[in-house]
Amino acid sequence: MALFLVFGYQLADLHAQSNPKSDADAFYIREIYNAALTKGKSYPWLDYLCNRIGARLSGTPQATSAVEYTRQMLDTMGLDSVWLQPCMVPHWNRGEKEIVRITHSKMGSFDLKALALGNSEGTGPNGLAAEVIEVKRLDELESLGRERLAGKIVFFNRPMDPTQLNTFAAYGGAVDQRGLGASRASKYGALAVLVRSMTTRLDDVPHTGSSNYEPGVTPIPALGISTNDAELLSRLLKEEPVRIFIRNTSHMMGMKPSHNVIGEIRGSEKPEEIILIGGHLDSWDVGTGAHDDGAGCVQAMDVLQVLKRLNYRPKRTIRCVLFMNEENGLKGGQAYAEVSNRNKEFHLAAIESDRGGFTPRGFTCESENRAFDKKYKQIMEWSPLLEAYGLSFKRGGSGADIGPLRSQKGVLFGFEPDSQRYFDYHHTAIDTFETVNKRELELGTAAMTALVYLLDKFGLE
Repeated sequence: MALFLVFGYQLADLHAQSNPKSDADAFYIREIYNAALTKGKSYPWLDYLCNRIGARLSGTPQATSAVEYTRQMLDTMGLDSVWLQPCMVPHWNRGEKEIVRITHSKMGSFDLKALALGNSEGTGPNGLAAEVIEVKRLDELESLGRERLAGKIVFFNRPMDPTQLNTFAAYGGAVDQRGLGASRASKYGALAVLVRSMTTRLDDVPHTGSSNYEPGVTPIPALGISTNDAELLSRLLKEEPVRIFIRNTSHMMGMKPSHNVIGEIRGSEKPEEIILIGGHLDSWDVGTGAHDDGAGCVQAMDVLQVLKRLNYRPKRTIRCVLFMNEENGLKGGQAYAEVSNRNKEFHLAAIESDRGGFTPRGFTCESENRAFDKKYKQIMEWSPLLEAYGLSFKRGGSGADIGPLRSQKGVLFGFEPDSQRYFDYHHTAIDTFETVNKRELELGTAAMTALVYLLDKFGLE
């Protein structure tokens, strides 16, 4: 295969020989990278979002401030349109600091590091105490039955699989216990649940995350405990019964009005074909949501900033969408798709960045279009232009907020950074601005801008 150099980067030719078209594209993608790495705005925007506004749980004043701040930033770019899209979102309040205390064990009485899971109901001001039953899987509840579980605290202790190189696959293999554990245990009369935090790391940092109750189920308290404490509790349970006292005052506060934030550059030739880039603006109420998903939001905004800086006039409409309420409801993504479908829009492609601000590795992609195999082949033909930057394409899931757009039959992309450290920070108090590397964040902007450029120039036939 013939090779050529662009600013010191070795690029494979698309057709095994020098190709003027691919040469021009390679040079333009290099211009994109130069602009993102020297004139990018993502890092200072993230600084403001995390350190001036802070945690942005749906329904809170901080979420409202984030909406207004990002709208104003988009409005400074000279875009063709910037607007707020209304959506109703659930507002959950954590309440007072949680207490999870072992009251009876051979080690005596001591507290565990814990966080209430999102949407969890509280114990009430007096708390509750009960014996603990450890399980690994949801289906164990059925085999234990009401006789064993009624009046108990169920402890879900299935670790993320450390042998999975893709940590998102490991997360997917364990997160059902967090999302559905409380609902399923409640059916058997359990009083509360404790869930091992979703990370491969052994540490003292508890993780929150959404817990969901099925219709007709009595909500019970659900709390995550650190992996070190999960290991300790499991060891104690192997030797003798353990009783735990739990107190949390979290509660739902109803639905509140909020907004998705949208800005776009209108296409000059095919404006009806939309290329979306986006992330979710809300975050959990612990930490400041730097990796999850402040990074994705500022990268999406910066894609438009870089294109405007390069005086790029797209053929197709390039739209940045900052979704509200991905964490505990997905109401922003659902509202966006409903309005888009009602307006009979067509998203040729949508790119979601919601896997942290780490070094870019490429993109996953999916589609319900019958011709996806053909489209995927076309996408793969762009690989030589991106391989120089460490990027590749592969089939796989895209993102929760753009998922409702599947019905439009476009191609959905998930921006894929290196995932090995993501779940160290995900849904924790240590997901802060200082954990994001400026260069890695800017490389993510450049990677997404390069893909947007290719999608806009060549389309997907």
